[in-house]
Amino acid sequence: MPSVPSFLPSCDPVILRSSALREGTPLDAIDGVQPGHVAEPASPQALAELLAGAARDGASVVLRGGGTKLGWGRQPKPVDLVISTRRLNRVLTHAYGDLTATVEAGTPIRALNQELRRHGQWLPIDAPFDEATVGGVIATNDSGPLRHRHGTPRDLLIGVHLAMTDGRVVKAGGTVVKNVAGYDLGKLVSGSHGSLAAIVDATFKLAPLPGASTTVVAAFHEPGALVRAVSAVSASQLEPTAFDLHVVAALGKILIQFSSTPAAIDAQVEELRRWLVTADSFELVTGPAEADVWRGQTRGMWESPGSIVRASWLPANLPAVLSLLTEMAGEQPIQLAARAGVGAGLIRIEGNSSAHAAAIEGLRARPGVVGHVVVLRAEAAVKQQIDVWGGPSDHEALLGAVKRAFDPAGILNAGRGPV
Repeated sequence: MPSVPSFLPSCDPVILRSSALREGTPLDAIDGVQPGHVAEPASPQALAELLAGAARDGASVVLRGGGTKLGWGRQPKPVDLVISTRRLNRVLTHAYGDLTATVEAGTPIRALNQELRRHGQWLPIDAPFDEATVGGVIATNDSGPLRHRHGTPRDLLIGVHLAMTDGRVVKAGGTVVKNVAGYDLGKLVSGSHGSLAAIVDATFKLAPLPGASTTVVAAFHEPGALVRAVSAVSASQLEPTAFDLHVVAALGKILIQFSSTPAAIDAQVEELRRWLVTADSFELVTGPAEADVWRGQTRGMWESPGSIVRASWLPANLPAVLSLLTEMAGEQPIQLAARAGVGAGLIRIEGNSSAHAAAIEGLRARPGVVGHVVVLRAEAAVKQQIDVWGGPSDHEALLGAVKRAFDPAGILNAGRGPV
């Protein structure tokens, strides 16, 4: 039998052994910081006990799902322990008659949807990373083009189990769509980036798989025409599944997906033609080519170097947003991939670290145009010049109180934020 590690002296040795505790390696590094140890608990109770032991011993903890977003947030302080949810990867229940499923946090979204597909259902979350897990998308509230129809992970969540730093596993919400049980802690931890508690499983409302889909890609070389087209579609009676923008340099594209029966799709496409008569091109895409279009829209920003910024704006402010990005671009084009109907998206900034920092501060200096400017990906040299979360806010005292209530020892997330 292997010897009991000396790490976490107050933790149950059986828990440590069953959680495959090992020393951290360079492959476990979080934004360049190598953790002291890594644990992979196989049960919610073991995860909660690890958190309780870390809290008693003052060990800093970072929670890890698929590891796709470990570079998000501030540069971490020293990390004593990474707790991985890799072994918490089961679909616990699938009530397909009720269109709900309960799944453990370490389950990849892609694997979950492969399982749900057997019953003609899916969880409509389009993460840009294949390894993204259920817990990770909730913790970051990360969403893509499907947000237009289905909302963010926070909107699809109806119940959650959390492992707390005092060793408890607590339940919030339930397993049915019309649920009113308990405090809505699921909404609270959505977007908390693992700073409050560990998500061990979640219950979602699902959607039926559509019978067919078609995507329209319309290109515009004149910003004014693009803005007018977006405004016209937004004001129409059309019901797209996704309604996105992609803008780089002088070229702008509108991407609109319809998912329904073939007859309903054809009717909506014909209606759409009326609103996009000024487009320089109008292309219909189906089948594998359609999947490639949306894969490029969700992943393309991440496949090229540069800082990635998430921002939001009022949909009516789109002309000012495009004008601001053009003004800031200079010799390095700024790329935008956004939800046109929602007024939110990603901005990719190129150039050196000083140019990145200046562009980010430039966005934050125009709160009347864009808001909630958060840096998702940036090199260390950029993070040393700016706060990725935007610095102090009016809600800082409230967020601090919530953090102290959930994590009184302050062990979670090693100062990476947002709380």
